[in-house]
Amino acid sequence: MASIPTESLGRPIKGPSALAGDRRRMLSLTWTLAITDFRLKFFGSVLGYLWQLGRPLLLFGILYTVFTHVVKLGSGVNYYPVVLLTGIVMFSFVAECTAGAVSSVVDREGIVRKIQFPRLAIPLAVVVTGYLNLGLNLIAVLVFMFASGVSIGVRWLELPLILLFGGVFVSGIAMMLSALYVRFRDVRPIWDVVLQMLFYAAPVLYPIEKVSAGPLRTLMMCNPLAVMIQQTRHALIDPTAPSAADAIGGAVRLLIPFGITAGLLVLGFWIFNREAPRIAEEL
Repeated sequence: MASIPTESLGRPIKGPSALAGDRRRMLSLTWTLAITDFRLKFFGSVLGYLWQLGRPLLLFGILYTVFTHVVKLGSGVNYYPVVLLTGIVMFSFVAECTAGAVSSVVDREGIVRKIQFPRLAIPLAVVVTGYLNLGLNLIAVLVFMFASGVSIGVRWLELPLILLFGGVFVSGIAMMLSALYVRFRDVRPIWDVVLQMLFYAAPVLYPIEKVSAGPLRTLMMCNPLAVMIQQTRHALIDPTAPSAADAIGGAVRLLIPFGITAGLLVLGFWIFNREAPRIAEEL
């Protein structure tokens, strides 16, 4: 049987790109996927959304007991219980958005193979779901703030900007991890290790003042997660605490974590957009 020339078959058919040329559809689908995941997460649970509040509170209770009565890292720190809980909530947001995005595309293999839609909606839906869960967790933080005597001030207006910064940070990572995991399943264990490193390298358990000023503190504050936690502490909890600019050694040095965040967003989108047309074939 004579072989058919490759040229006669025409160009190979490609799958939809990251945006698929319809941003409005992508945003609508992202919101729909996020709301669906948020509701299904607690479907059939008796306590429902209370579990979302309970998890960070349980972790907080254990860590607070250890680091105030055993290690005593919180000695001399204003509102340490609130600082610790805030750090846990912020880290949980980053961990949930990024770890959840790793297998998000693979988990939706059925619709990815059968339906033409903007692929970018999948990892972005994970981030939106993370924001919804963060909103619930911040309720617990607010309760602790008021109970601890933290006063409301104009500086609280910084919170939306901090959360936007965090969203950009996790979105870049989510796009990159979700695309790479389709082809390389080693991504999940590697990222689990990276998350543990981020947890201990950020001022979650300890105040940044416990780290001597110098290259080590500057290096730690280059972590965008550390910037989120430290600026939240300064803006919402204790204005006498060092701001992120003070902790890193000057406002100019904040360009480093900002640059890392912007770079992750660009790199993540580039990788996802490159892999998106071939995702269905790789699954």
